[in-house]
Order: sequence, then C-alpha cells, then structure tokens
Amino acid sequence: MIKRLILLVLFSMLAPTSGISSPIRIKDLVEFDGVRGNNLVGYGLVVGLNGTGDGIRNAPFTEDIMSNILERLGVNITGEQFRPKNVAAVFVTANLPAFSRAGGRIDVTVSAIGDAKSLLGGTLIMTPLNAADGQIYAVAQGTIIAGGVSAEGNAGSVTQGVPTAGSIPAGAYVEREVEFDFASLTQIRLALRDPDFTTAERIETAINTNFGRRVALMLDAGTVQIDIGKTRKATPAHAISSIENILVSPQRKARVIVDQSSGTIVMGEDVRISRVAVSQGSLTLRVEETPIAVQPNPFAAGQTVVVPRTSASIQNSGGIGLVEVPDTTSLSEVIAGLNALGVSPRNMIDILKSIKAAGALHAEFIVR
Repeated sequence: MIKRLILLVLFSMLAPTSGISSPIRIKDLVEFDGVRGNNLVGYGLVVGLNGTGDGIRNAPFTEDIMSNILERLGVNITGEQFRPKNVAAVFVTANLPAFSRAGGRIDVTVSAIGDAKSLLGGTLIMTPLNAADGQIYAVAQGTIIAGGVSAEGNAGSVTQGVPTAGSIPAGAYVEREVEFDFASLTQIRLALRDPDFTTAERIETAINTNFGRRVALMLDAGTVQIDIGKTRKATPAHAISSIENILVSPQRKARVIVDQSSGTIVMGEDVRISRVAVSQGSLTLRVEETPIAVQPNPFAAGQTVVVPRTSASIQNSGGIGLVEVPDTTSLSEVIAGLNALGVSPRNMIDILKSIKAAGALHAEFIVR
C-alpha cells in the first residue's frame, strides 16, 4: 500500500498544470544524420578462471581457438591431451562511437558461449573486433568485471546476477577509423526519435527563429533538413553546435503503458477518458485440505488410514459499487478516480483494459 501511494504521488507531481510540455533540447529529441556509432563483434578466449571454464568435451570450439592461439605463440599441442578447466570461449561485443580516432579506447562486453559457469576473475586474451564490412576496427584485451557471482557445494548452489557475462571498461583500443567526410556536408537531416508532425514543425520553427532566416525545412513527421550554407557557420560541426541546444516543446501521442508481469502502469499527461462508470469486485474461491490420520485400536491388526477432509467456499466481494469518472479528465483526475475504487495495480490494469474496450480511453494502449 505504501509503495502504491508513493507511485500515485509521483504521478500526480509529474502531471503538469497546463497542456504544454516542458522545453527540451533538440539534441535530446533527434539523431543527426551520419552521426552514429557502429557495432563490433569478435570471438576470443578467456583464461585464468578458477575451474569454472568450458568443458572441452562439450565445447570443442574452445579447444580449437586455444590451439590456434598457442600455435601463433610458437607452442605446438597437436595430439596432446590438453583439457584445462580454466578457459572459456566468448563473444566480445562493443560499440564504436561516431568520430572515434585511432588510439582511443572503448568499452567491451564479454559473454560466454559454451558451458562455462562463471567468468569471474578471468582475463580476455587479445581479440580483434570486426564491423559489418569484415574489417578490424578495434582490439580488446583485459580483466573482466563479471556481472554476477555463483557458489556451489555438494548438495546445493546459489547464483546471483549473470556470472557468465561481464565487461571491460576501456578494454579495447581503436585501430581503424570509420571513413566519413563530415566537414564536406552541405545538408544535414535531423531524424526524430519519436516521429510527430507537430514536433517536427516546432523544431523547424525554432531553428529558423534562432537564425533569423529559413535554415530548416520539415520533410515529414520524422525528418527536418538543415541547409548548412544558410547557417553561415564555418563548418557543419559549428552549425550543429548552434542547433543542438535550441529548446523545443515536443508533442507526443497519449499513451498508457502496462507491464502485466510487474503490475506497473505508466500514463502520459495527455491521456483523456470520456465519461464512464466503473465498478470493480472480486470473486474468491478457497479450497482447504485438512487430512486426518486415523490410528487403529491397540493390539488390533489394522493400519493407519489418512481420511481426507476438504473445506470449499466461494466469496463474492461487490467492491464499492459504481464510481463515475467525469468526461475528458486529465491525468491527475484519472489517477484520483481509479484510486477511489481502492483496487490493486493489477486490478487497475483490468479496469483500464475494459475502459479501452468501451471506447472511453482516448490513448494508445500498450501492453508489455
């Protein structure tokens, strides 16, 4: 109950007194065309594990990569029965940020692909990281910080988190730069993260007002085009620097997001409900088993018998009757109306579904 009241108070605080959203920087609403990262992936070997590595019989690819690495180092183990338990084959992934330069460092994530039990305390051996074009853009190596821990004994085990995955902060050096002549661009497109015609038009207006001339042009709900020459800036980088901090009040669709697994409900400020009456009750079915053991008389050649005893009952709680939610209510009024029913968040989800089915909830209803 306390958690529920806290959530309701937070939602009420988030509900603004007017229908205008708070201004947000353009850089938080859009992606600049061409300014993006690239995904990298590599296949490597982790060593130094405390007996929690791959079982070589179940992961032959671990033996293959281990043999290849040792052969490159001048160690020939062909035909040898080499079955260590302190190595594990892993996938290494990373994101190469835009404008990364050779010699820079990036974070990497390491994930076991065999039957290793934990990567805790392991060290990743030098692993090349490739992009989609097959070229090597970075090389990773270092000590892994595992995301969990596990322990086991003869009769039980316990695991917290995910011990078979971890990260290496700044664990890869950038070896190749992505070729992109950003300085030669004459036009840049702004791609809205949440396409909306009204928001795109407001971005266009804000940019043109800031420069005092027509610099931006809205192409569609998700794209605004910038003419670099008309900004009269020395380079496209200077133009973006002048644009990205301009404030705009975005317009978003009214949404209700429901997470059934956790009972979480999130409603946007523009959610509206038409006049509707809601009643919520509950049906409780209770079945209790209380078996009784009946003992035979002394010196009788009988056996103990378990006699089943079952108690079944049905209780129907009618709730508090009908509660009216007024026409075109705001977010805070919706919360107050639903809270007046005195129901749990999970029952509130069922109520919102029914209101949506009745056509009285004017918002996009998303169930996860």
